[in-house]
Amino acid sequence: MRRLIATGDATRPVAFTDVAQPVPAPDEALIKVEAFAPNRGETFLIERPAPGWLPGKDVAGLVVQAAADGSGPGTGTRVVGHPAHSGWAEYAAVPTHSLAPLPDGVGSAHAAALPLAGITALRLLRTVPCLAGRRVLLTGASGGVGHYVTELAVAAGAELTAVTATPARGRRLEELGARVVHDVTDAEGPFDVVLESVGGTVLPAALARTRPGGTLVWFGQASRAPATLDFFDLLNGPERVTIQHFHYAGAPYGPDLATLVRLVQQGRLHPEIGRVAGWTEAARTLIDLRERRVRGKAVLLTGGTAR
Repeated sequence: MRRLIATGDATRPVAFTDVAQPVPAPDEALIKVEAFAPNRGETFLIERPAPGWLPGKDVAGLVVQAAADGSGPGTGTRVVGHPAHSGWAEYAAVPTHSLAPLPDGVGSAHAAALPLAGITALRLLRTVPCLAGRRVLLTGASGGVGHYVTELAVAAGAELTAVTATPARGRRLEELGARVVHDVTDAEGPFDVVLESVGGTVLPAALARTRPGGTLVWFGQASRAPATLDFFDLLNGPERVTIQHFHYAGAPYGPDLATLVRLVQQGRLHPEIGRVAGWTEAARTLIDLRERRVRGKAVLLTGGTAR
């Protein structure tokens, strides 16, 4: 079978290779991958790939071999999955605890856009006890996570301000009910909750707009620049703020995937996909994703068309 491997070359970050089909463990199902979605974090990992590491965490396709231990969906079931790695291939072995069946109304391309970004959004918002009526600031909002967070938070009653680099990248967020600004310093605080994913100079600027006693949840560093905080700056405003580190990871993922699929099927969650292309376009797509030239998610198809 064919799979994509990291090259370590920033100008051509992945290349095809022919390898044997994976042999699933007893608690894994073998999936014929129809679509997969790279994440921006993966574009950083492939710059200096660890020896033996195979990229690919978000996949959708068809179970062609059910798990030997009897767990999970049966052969012939369409599924979405979140393996730890190795998903950018024609076939992937995925633990059954990280799979969810797909109904006919949810296509593979849309399903592949759900796992990492959607699970992150769900788990991130669970760190906020009650969203109804709360003022929320979301930085780095125009990626996959940001669109899911916006739609879910607004639906839960939050008053959400989203920070995006340009008007074009914020247009869909406005349609979802967010107030959009293009610089964190233009956000009119104070905010009860800040969801911060940029780092660098943005984090302290966002922190300064948190109400006294509020919460800042730090869930990313898209700028790739560390943040510097000045103790004395906090004395002028947001005293007693809680800064909470957040990382989404922790299996099982199947229940959260099932929730996301249900919300999509019910029309309550809409994956924002900025690009769908064949996986022969993977190298170019990864570069554009890294350079923030894709709004929302990018999805790559292993065949001609995904269901």
